Amino acid sequence: MKRYLEMVLSGENLTIAEMKQAAKLIFNAETPQAAVGGFLTALRAKGESASEMTGLAQVIREKAVTIPTPTSDVIDNCGTGGDHSQSLNISTTSAFVLAGAGLTVAKHGNRSITSKSGSADVLEALGVELSITPEQTNDALVKNKIAFLYAPHVHPAMKQVMSIRRSLAVPTIFNLIGPLTNPVELKTQLLGVFRRDLLMTMAEVLQQLGRERALVINGAGHFDEATLAGENHCVLLENGKLRTFTIHPEEVGLPVVANDQLKGGDAKLNAEIMINVLKGKRGAHRDVVLLNAGLGIFANGKATTIKQGIELAKESIDSGSALKCLKGMTKSEVTR
Repeated sequence: MKRYLEMVLSGENLTIAEMKQAAKLIFNAETPQAAVGGFLTALRAKGESASEMTGLAQVIREKAVTIPTPTSDVIDNCGTGGDHSQSLNISTTSAFVLAGAGLTVAKHGNRSITSKSGSADVLEALGVELSITPEQTNDALVKNKIAFLYAPHVHPAMKQVMSIRRSLAVPTIFNLIGPLTNPVELKTQLLGVFRRDLLMTMAEVLQQLGRERALVINGAGHFDEATLAGENHCVLLENGKLRTFTIHPEEVGLPVVANDQLKGGDAKLNAEIMINVLKGKRGAHRDVVLLNAGLGIFANGKATTIKQGIELAKESIDSGSALKCLKGMTKSEVTR
C-alpha cells in the first residue's frame, strides 16, 4: 500500500491495474487501517481519476454476490447522492416508470446518508423486502421488470471498510462509486452525480466498464438528478464516444419549477409522494419524475429523443403500468 500511497501523494493517477491491486489491499484484513485511511485521504486530496474509480468498481463487483439476469439489456438509474437536496426519491420513483415502459431495471441503492430517505428507506416504508436472494432477484426481473438490489446485501465485502470510512469522517472515493458497482451486467445506465466537475470522469468510467450506452447528468442546482429549475448538464456515451450537452425543461415541454418545490420528507412521506405520482397526480413531483424517466428511456435507447422518452414515461404512468410494477414488488396494502 505504501507504494500506491506515495504515487498518489506525488499527484500521479493510478492505472486501472494499479488501482485494482490497491483495492485488493484495501479489502485485505491484514492491511493496517491507518494505511488504508491515508490512501483514501490522499486520493481525495488529489482528486479521483476515471481509471481509479474503474479499478475500484471492478474489484467491488468481483467481490459482490452473483446475480443471474434474464436478459442482457438491463438498466440502472442510481445516482451518487450527496446533493443534500432533501427531495422526493426521484430516481426510485423513476425506476418504476422505466419498468412500466418495458425496460428491465436492476435498481441499485442504499439507505440514506445525506437525506431523510434513501431508496432503501422509501421502499422499506412501502413494504418491499430488501434482502432477497439472487434467484428471487432474477424472478422479479422476469415477472415484474424491476428488482431492488440493496447495496449492503449484495456487497458483503464492504463491511471490511465501514469502520475506516466512519473514522475518516470525510467523503472518499467510496461515496462516489456506488452507482458504478451494480453486480448486474448492465448494458445501459442513467447516472446522476452531484458534482458537475465529475460529469466527464463518470462517463469515462462507464465507458471503461463496458456500457454500450449511458447518460450522466448533473441537475440545475447541482442535484444528482435532472431538475426543473433550469439547465441540466449531461454527457452521453453512444457508439463508444462521449458528447456533452445541456437540457432545459422548457425544451421538452415541461415547466420551470424551483428546486424547493421538489422537497420530500421522511420515508413515510416520500412513499406517499411516490404512490401519488404513480397514480397520476399532477404537479412538480410528477414533472420531475417524467424528466428523469424520460432521460432514462433515452439513455437506454428505447427513445431516440428525450422528448420521446418523456412521452413514453407519461404513458407508463397514465396506463397504470408503473404503479403495477410497484405493486408487484410489494405484498403490502400500502400501495393499494
